[in-house]
Amino acid sequence: MVGAFHRHAHNRKCQLNWHPMYIPGTGHSEGEGCEHIFSASNALARGTQHASMFHWHQVIEQHFAFWNDDKYAALSNFLWNHYYEALKSVHTLTVELSAIKAELDITDDDFPQYILQECAYLDSLKQPPTRDQICIINQLRICWDSMREFANNALTGIATGMAHVEHQLAVEGQWEIGGNKYNRFKMEACLGKYRTALDDLEHLVVM
Repeated sequence: MVGAFHRHAHNRKCQLNWHPMYIPGTGHSEGEGCEHIFSASNALARGTQHASMFHWHQVIEQHFAFWNDDKYAALSNFLWNHYYEALKSVHTLTVELSAIKAELDITDDDFPQYILQECAYLDSLKQPPTRDQICIINQLRICWDSMREFANNALTGIATGMAHVEHQLAVEGQWEIGGNKYNRFKMEACLGKYRTALDDLEHLVVM
C-alpha cells in the first residue's frame, strides 16, 4: 500500500494497484501513521540543533515518552469516535451507493471489472498508437526537405528519388502540396505530439 500522502508522487497505474482506496480492509485509513508522529517531532529541531549528543537523546526520549502517555490516555475516546464515524459512514455510503447502482444498473461485481479495464487501457498507452498514414506524411515531409537541398540537381534525378521513396512507402498516387489529403494528414501529424502529451498526462493523473 502507498500512503495517501505519498500517492501523488506515483502515476495512475500505480495508484490502481496500491492506493488505499482500492485495497480491501483499509477503510478510511490513509496509511500515514508515521507522518503524524513526524509532524509533531519536527518541532524538536529548533531546540536540539545546537545541543550536545546527550541532550539530543534526552529531549527526543522525553518527547516520545510524553507522546505515548498522551495517546494512551486518549485511546478510549479515539476508538469510540472512530467506531462511531465508521458506523455512520457505512450507513450513509451504503444508501448512496445503492442509489447509484440502481440508477446505472450495475452490481458490486462491476467495480473490479472497471479497475481491470482501466489498467488495460493504461497499458495500451505505453506504446504510441500506430498511425501508418501519419508516418507516410512525415516521411514525405522529410523527403521534401531533403529534395530542396538538391533543387539544383537534374529534374530526372529528383523524380527518381521521389519515385524510390514513394515505392518504399507504398504510396498510391502522389499527394499534391496543399491538397485535401495532404492538409488533412499534415494536421493529423501536427496533433501527434499533442496526443502524446495527453497520453503522458493521463498516466500521471492523481487523486
